[in-house]
Amino acid sequence: MNEQYLIGGVPAEELAAQFGTPLYVYDTGTIRRQYRKMCDAFHFVPLKVKFACKSLNNLSILKLLRGLGAGLDAVSIEEVQLGLFAGYRADEILFTPNGVSFEEIQEAVRLGVTVNIDNIAMLERFGNVYGSTVPCAIRITPHIEAGGHHHIQTGHIDSKFGISIFQRRHLMRVVKTCDLNIIGLHMHTGSDILDSQVFLQGAEILFDLAKEFPHLRFIDFGSGFKVAYKPDDVVTDMDDLGRNLSSRFLEFCAEYGRDLDLCVEPGKFLVSECGTLLVKANVIKPTISTVFVGVDSGQNHLIRPMFYDAYHHIMNVSNPYGLQRVYTVVGYICETDTFGWDRKLNEVREGDILAIRNAGAYGFTMSNNYNSRLRPAEVMVHDGRAALIRRREKLEDLLATQVPLEDSFFVHHTERPALV
Repeated sequence: MNEQYLIGGVPAEELAAQFGTPLYVYDTGTIRRQYRKMCDAFHFVPLKVKFACKSLNNLSILKLLRGLGAGLDAVSIEEVQLGLFAGYRADEILFTPNGVSFEEIQEAVRLGVTVNIDNIAMLERFGNVYGSTVPCAIRITPHIEAGGHHHIQTGHIDSKFGISIFQRRHLMRVVKTCDLNIIGLHMHTGSDILDSQVFLQGAEILFDLAKEFPHLRFIDFGSGFKVAYKPDDVVTDMDDLGRNLSSRFLEFCAEYGRDLDLCVEPGKFLVSECGTLLVKANVIKPTISTVFVGVDSGQNHLIRPMFYDAYHHIMNVSNPYGLQRVYTVVGYICETDTFGWDRKLNEVREGDILAIRNAGAYGFTMSNNYNSRLRPAEVMVHDGRAALIRRREKLEDLLATQVPLEDSFFVHHTERPALV
């Protein structure tokens, strides 16, 4: 008996055979399920879901989410442009940059998206140029330390993100002096947050500040919802969060005097579980202490295990009933790049296909060409049909932006002085 591992109803080995490895595969059914789950959890309020483009920026994914009703959370002008190219209206995009030039802010204004400003100096400059003629939003740092790895904690006192809530008096002086039209307040405290009380604590900070702004249209609570990476992993209780945050939000709107939109910016929650990275076992290498499985991928394709100490479940889809053995799965990069230490896998043979799970978020988007390796293809499985949505890179792609100099440039025509 051979139990096939299916992605959206299509056997993983068939996908690997058709499109080659390494290969990112996305199941749209999972995205649709997660989107519905989030909307159901917040069905009490006027919810605006803004997908975090940084998590998975393939145009086909963006179009799928736009069709479901999502807006877009963009953190660079390039993400804004991708969103517009994917068919989003400018008013569906919130642009929340960090540390960018004023020219990038001006380009966003020209494109018509709402700019979410995260430092007082930029806010003041924005106000001096646009005054009340161009509405904007403000990102607040609530001084809450929450999230998983310290690299993804963004709301604490030492974070580079946002305007500190303790700068409130200075903030209000700038807003009033520059006659700014503030239409939204925003926070994002981090990622992989389990405790829904973290969001409620941050919400109270925003609600209190919101009383200072009479023309708000929305309050944006960011994201950071924990998803399952390990079997039986603990996750954010979305139903509990939706019920409690919605109830408190409606109370605030009654106090404020009119209804506002409640915005969230999920990335992982919508696309993490949809993605699988399929890789091929190139070599089985026993050493005196470890048995390594070397695969045809590496941290250049999925950096999360090395960068965040992240766990990704790994399965041998070619030999699902093989005897379980302990392996360390590693990549082909010229430094230690480990996908998983001491993992129990069904016996791995050269040529077997391994599935690295939960690779939809911050997988391909954080990939690179280290060691001059090429990035993989991306495939979408929709209603049982597989379609290529990004071709595999070729060597020509690595050379496309280089400007090689002629050999004559390196010829040194000045003679060396004679030795005496």
